[in-house]
Amino acid sequence: MSKKKIAVLVGSLRKESVNRKLANEVIRLAPESLELEIVEIGQLAHYNEDLEENPPAEWVEFRKKISEADGYLFFTPEYNRTTSGVLKNALDVGSRPYGQNNWGGKPGAVASSSVGALGGVLANHTLRQSMVFIDVYTMQQPEAYIGDSWHLFDEQNHLKKEETRKFLKSWIDAFAEWVYKF
Repeated sequence: MSKKKIAVLVGSLRKESVNRKLANEVIRLAPESLELEIVEIGQLAHYNEDLEENPPAEWVEFRKKISEADGYLFFTPEYNRTTSGVLKNALDVGSRPYGQNNWGGKPGAVASSSVGALGGVLANHTLRQSMVFIDVYTMQQPEAYIGDSWHLFDEQNHLKKEETRKFLKSWIDAFAEWVYKF
């Protein structure tokens, strides 16, 4: 069985982003059948159709990475009851120009986190709505809503709770099974 190449997108640009820490933890926990790589999105110019005649180099490189991936993991914070603008922009850049969707027909999964108890549930579901249109086959179960996220890691960015680690391990293992269904 060949390894599946998974693009990991983190919807927070903050240096101490909990979502980046969660993504890195999942990368460490991933089974050998997956090759996970964080694909940076902070450098992408805001999507503007006028730029399509001569697209920015960052768009071209991003679209290439997205099209070469076998699947996607999305880690989103919840800002104002929705996903971050930078993550939405990445979806738009990767799905355009119209008719040249680089995301389509591949498996994905969404994990959300927030400082509150609900773990970014609204951001998670908002992002899932976009997945329908860009044709990413989003894993339904288990869902990943990580609450009280600012207290999950110690000063060395190690996950403090074994129960959270076990959940993340079961989530990435389920995703690996999901990927190989395609």
